[in-house]
Amino acid sequence: MFATRPFRYTLFGLLYFAQGSILSYFTALNALYLLSRGRTMSDAGVFAAIALTPFVIKIFLGMLSDKVNLLGRGHRKPYIVIGMLTQAVCLFLAPFIDPGPYLELFALLAFILMTGMALYDTCTDGLALDTTPTAEEGTVQGIMVGGRALGVVGVSAIIGLVAQQLSWMAAFWLLGLITLLPLPLAFLVHEPARQPDQTFQWGAFRAFGRRHVLALAALGALYSLIINGANELVNPFLQNEYRIDLTAAGLFTTLWGIGMVLGGLVGGWLTDRIGQQRSVLAALVVSLVAILALSAITGPTLAWPIVLVFGIAFGYYETVYFAVSMDVTDSRIAASMFAILMAVANIGTGIGLGVSGVLADTVGYRWTFVVIALLNLLALPLLPVIFRRRTEA
Repeated sequence: MFATRPFRYTLFGLLYFAQGSILSYFTALNALYLLSRGRTMSDAGVFAAIALTPFVIKIFLGMLSDKVNLLGRGHRKPYIVIGMLTQAVCLFLAPFIDPGPYLELFALLAFILMTGMALYDTCTDGLALDTTPTAEEGTVQGIMVGGRALGVVGVSAIIGLVAQQLSWMAAFWLLGLITLLPLPLAFLVHEPARQPDQTFQWGAFRAFGRRHVLALAALGALYSLIINGANELVNPFLQNEYRIDLTAAGLFTTLWGIGMVLGGLVGGWLTDRIGQQRSVLAALVVSLVAILALSAITGPTLAWPIVLVFGIAFGYYETVYFAVSMDVTDSRIAASMFAILMAVANIGTGIGLGVSGVLADTVGYRWTFVVIALLNLLALPLLPVIFRRRTEA
């Protein structure tokens, strides 16, 4: 059954839809939840950095998946199932731990939750790299990015509304149920036999000694720091300046998600036509302008189009980075190498969330947006290094 195209597309889309649903909470609503329990933005930034740490250690999860056929059930399927179940259980337990007096315990639960997500995320990438024909790689990548963005678009507004009208417990439990949506399909997966060129080899890791790969990893950390650090501040900034409620915060996140979908689709189309190097440069410029525009918001009415543009910049930058990363991935260490590149990017996310929270409490939201926007300029020296190998070829 797994060999059929509709089954694979549906499975990958649902897995990333579940991931996007949880990420929408952590990137947009978690800070508001902590603030409602008497915590500060600095607490929210440090908490987010801790919670996202598992995405930094994805390499070890990728290596485990590449090397170990767990209980004879496969290199990907059992890990995907375990990851989803871990995430769901943590979400069902979350409302029973008050982060006001027990922030450390709540952070530990979030760490375990995100470890489950990192596990099934890494193994989903590995499964896609193992089984996707070259002619379908773009389609599958589009479904994954689109599925995650759809999770943000479709769930964020609902979660904000549920939290405001019912309770945070209802919101967490709804996220837990969404996590379980792909589980029936995951149980039906029958992994194909691994080919000789898919056999794990330590020597393949020598690719990370190449200058263009190192420069690409640096770009991943930088872009992720910028867009996620800015994204964490959008709803708290609007709440602080213009007193938006949870429902409005969810709607702003939904609008950002729509922009992300558009940015991914347009970014993929544009990249194929102007080339990856020019597309990365264009994404850098769009990101800089969009984040500077966030600092210039003067009211809720102006915030709507600017948040949409920022979402487009977010989706565009991610799509371009994923496309370049796929181009350098070695099939012998498929999940491991892709996980390393994603893990380095998530180091940037963790740093960005922590730094942006502290800066917001120190210099204010508007100046923090300005600082984050200008960090885009640090990517310029990396581009010639990343793409020099193609010029030489």
